[in-house]
Amino acid sequence: MVEAKPHWPSPEFAAKANIKAAEYEAMYRESIENPEAFWAKKAQRLHWFKPWEKVLEGDFSKGETRWFSGGKLNVAYNCLDRFLNTPIKNKAALIWVGDKPGESKTYTYQQLHKEVCRAANALKNLGVQKGDRILLYLPMIPELAIFSLVAARMGVIHSVVFGGFSAEALQGRIEDAKPKVIVTANAGCRGGRIIDMKNNVDEALYNSSFKVPHVVVINRVAADTHNYWKAGRDLHWNDLIADPDLSFEFPCEEVDAEDPLFILYTSGSTGKPKGILHTTAGYLLGANLSFDLIFDHKPEDTFWCTADLGWITGHSYILYGPLSNGATTLMFEGIGTWPDPGRFWQIIDMHAVNVFYTAPTAIRALMKASPKFLQRHNLSSLRLLGSVGEPINPEAWQWYFKNVGHEQCPIVDTYWQTETGAIMITPLPGATPTKPGAATLPFFGIQPVLLDADGKEVEGPGSGYLCVKAPWPSMMRSIYGDEERFFQSYFSQYPGYYFTGDGARRDADGYYWITGRVDDVLNVSGHRLGTAEIENAILEHTSVAEAAVVPFPHDLKGQGIYAYVTVKEGVPTNDQLKQEIIELVMHKIGKIVRLDVIHWAPTLPKTRSGKIVRRILRKIAEGEFANLGDTSTLIDANVLKVLMEDKAKYH
Repeated sequence: MVEAKPHWPSPEFAAKANIKAAEYEAMYRESIENPEAFWAKKAQRLHWFKPWEKVLEGDFSKGETRWFSGGKLNVAYNCLDRFLNTPIKNKAALIWVGDKPGESKTYTYQQLHKEVCRAANALKNLGVQKGDRILLYLPMIPELAIFSLVAARMGVIHSVVFGGFSAEALQGRIEDAKPKVIVTANAGCRGGRIIDMKNNVDEALYNSSFKVPHVVVINRVAADTHNYWKAGRDLHWNDLIADPDLSFEFPCEEVDAEDPLFILYTSGSTGKPKGILHTTAGYLLGANLSFDLIFDHKPEDTFWCTADLGWITGHSYILYGPLSNGATTLMFEGIGTWPDPGRFWQIIDMHAVNVFYTAPTAIRALMKASPKFLQRHNLSSLRLLGSVGEPINPEAWQWYFKNVGHEQCPIVDTYWQTETGAIMITPLPGATPTKPGAATLPFFGIQPVLLDADGKEVEGPGSGYLCVKAPWPSMMRSIYGDEERFFQSYFSQYPGYYFTGDGARRDADGYYWITGRVDDVLNVSGHRLGTAEIENAILEHTSVAEAAVVPFPHDLKGQGIYAYVTVKEGVPTNDQLKQEIIELVMHKIGKIVRLDVIHWAPTLPKTRSGKIVRRILRKIAEGEFANLGDTSTLIDANVLKVLMEDKAKYH
């Protein structure tokens, strides 16, 4: 383990930074002691059609908060229209880089505005109107950003589904959101592979009880993918926009501050994904302010977040945060290791990227590549680096700092969640000395606390459950269609607090170090995956009697997926069965969910009430046999000895 020592921003960087150390302390104090006044001032960063009447209302202990009640605004107007009478209209808004090297396209703010308006008119012709929902199942192509902005412009709720999800995972999201339109592609490209997206949509709809009125299909690949076509439902996007009367103007819908903006599905501790609902003003303000200060935005910057728009990081830091600041944002379709491990560095070099925001999983993968892939590219344009998705281990932090940033670029190691909408704990690059592996200090308005097992606040240095004890503007408002699950998931465990589901420790300097999930959710390569959803997929194999899934430390992915599987009596365990189960899970959920270990278990440790004790299974998966904790409630403690003896086979 590399010793964590503070890294101070250089005097040159600090002098030009958007916020200094003394400013942070004063602003943070105001945001905690007088939050309504603080956020009222910060809300002036946005364009309002009508000012709000009340900054904050509601009962946080019940998860009931409303920000900027009575105010009217529009997210697309804040991201596009307000710049059209300024020099920014001719500035690059979106740089798209395709999966295939050499593919790229740039949209200025003015051009992006026209594309959004034209697409909005096309959707209006399909009967889409304010309050409807549309589902976007697309590769990382410009149309994904465009249709998200279209929805915002029309007052329509969008739900982006990650393009790597399977037909079955997509089906559940369709049935929950009940969209009026699905926008998809004939196929997608990723790492040189073709993904049959339209076929996944067809399969999902064939098995779904909900009948979607329209499926709009964009041709991403030139080759005929032989997709099934349902007349009346399926429509070619090229046909819809071929209408010569389709206007390049579309007025923005004036929406209420608390009107829904999007639903984004994330894994929960039960098998059913949660539809995280974010509303308009608070979410946009959180994304806008955090982008500006955490990434030290300068007007001349080219900002690149390598995430997918199917995740919250893409929503906040590819789309809404950058565009609402008039920034140039880069959107990438491919992966960092294809066609070779120099792809990220080649793009940084070609587009003179100034701020680079990626995941520890990507950093660890690129660490293993030959240094020649870095050395052949000029990275001198970089001035700031970021990390997101999971805690970054100190070794990866140091490699990133030395080899990518050449010890000149501060690193902002950011902690946040789909539910929080914007970054929660992070360094501010000109103000905060960093420690490799530490998320450091809270962002404005965030009051993190550590709670012990009895729900009491831990004072000073210590460890505990990470919670937040006051509302902030960008927090989720609900789980779509399930208020009770919303309260039970986030506010019932520790009354008066928002429960993150993560553990953390706080050091003597007040810095927070995230130690990982404490509920039944895994964090694999920055993707949150519910153990129940994976277990349910395993159990669909006819040879499987029981299954339990836990995380374990993984050098590349941060957390790997360790599955304990008990087969039915008389069924032989072999490599063929193992491969069948692995492929079944990928088919049911998506290729991102690949089991790393299948541990054949004669039985699973259970309490007398029949509950599987995953706490012990996790310790065995991690090889921690010395302290398994209380085993007195188990029906048969001897099963632990068998599992520990067998563990060597799966090392």
